[in-house]
Amino acid sequence: MDEFKKKAMKYNPEKHHRRSIRLKGYDYASAGLYFITICTQNYAHLFGEIKNGAMIQNRLAAIITESWDAIPHHFPNTKNHEFIMMPNHIHGIIEILDTNENTTEEIGQFKSPSKTIGSIIRGFKIGTKKGFRAFFISTGEKSFALKEAAYKKGKKSFTLKENERSENEYKKGERFFAPTTTTTAEMNILKKIDFDKSIWQRNYYEHIIRDDNAYQNISNYIINNPKKWAEDKFFKEKEP
Repeated sequence: MDEFKKKAMKYNPEKHHRRSIRLKGYDYASAGLYFITICTQNYAHLFGEIKNGAMIQNRLAAIITESWDAIPHHFPNTKNHEFIMMPNHIHGIIEILDTNENTTEEIGQFKSPSKTIGSIIRGFKIGTKKGFRAFFISTGEKSFALKEAAYKKGKKSFTLKENERSENEYKKGERFFAPTTTTTAEMNILKKIDFDKSIWQRNYYEHIIRDDNAYQNISNYIINNPKKWAEDKFFKEKEP
């Protein structure tokens, strides 16, 4: 056996003992609703900050949102539901509609034809990385403004009662809170990004939504997440 193969087969205790956070034995190509959470590496605050119970996002967050919105385009058998940006993670609900439809492939985008949640998340991560490269490297743009993040309502198969939401949860997110020049804090964010690696943690959190009650509870959790940031399990003080 050559040296390359020996290195490739070398036992890695961290890798081979990685704990799965997904349900064993579940058919992840089957139709259903999934509550997804993806965190940044080291829980770094890359996407903005929470002020007065609202997520104030920068343009990095806008790239993430665009990639999330593009999921149904690349995977036509999916539908996006509730979604929220947080400083160091995202929450969203994805629905797999029909396993018999073919998915599309675009060069440099979502390459895997597999219909599993895992392949969708991999495609999403690829899309965000390429979006960052295009924004910071190809265009040379080094400035991004903060704006109030929009709560993405989505179209639901399950019904979330309107009286369970406040009118403030439907903000359009067009107000800008900072000038377009790059601040020292924003430059510190850029320095944290290694474009040769992923900004995301390798794994992600997934919960299967099994009924209408669970859907309503999770939807409300997503909607109210910025208001309860200090209580969030992924809460981390922003680095100076």
